[in-house]
Amino acid sequence: MAKGLLHHIEIYVSNLSKSIDFWGWFLEELGYCSFQEWESGQTWKIGDTYIVFVQTEERFLNVPYHRCRVGLNHLAFYADSRQHVDDITKKLEEKGITILYKEQHPLAGGDNHYAVYFEDPDRIKVELVAP
Repeated sequence: MAKGLLHHIEIYVSNLSKSIDFWGWFLEELGYCSFQEWESGQTWKIGDTYIVFVQTEERFLNVPYHRCRVGLNHLAFYADSRQHVDDITKKLEEKGITILYKEQHPLAGGDNHYAVYFEDPDRIKVELVAP
């Protein structure tokens, strides 16, 4: 194991089924494999790192997530290439997933930052960036 690398990320979601539909295909496109499933959660793994999605308990659903509050702003993943970013962008559009910053896409992060930005069902911002 490499010191400092992330071991895992655990995200509580408002609707596990919607999150699994959203994240499953995307993570598999990036090389993750479904790793564990249980009644209130699912995990995808790549190498030694995994991402866990867990259904939030009903009593905690009254305050929705917002990336501008204290906490996580977004998750950024590496793409293989600019073409990979373009391919995923097309799949996102085919799935009806809104591309953020569409008027600046794919250079919304700057002239040397080729990426697509979008949101998951809970409005967690996701970025796929070319190396």
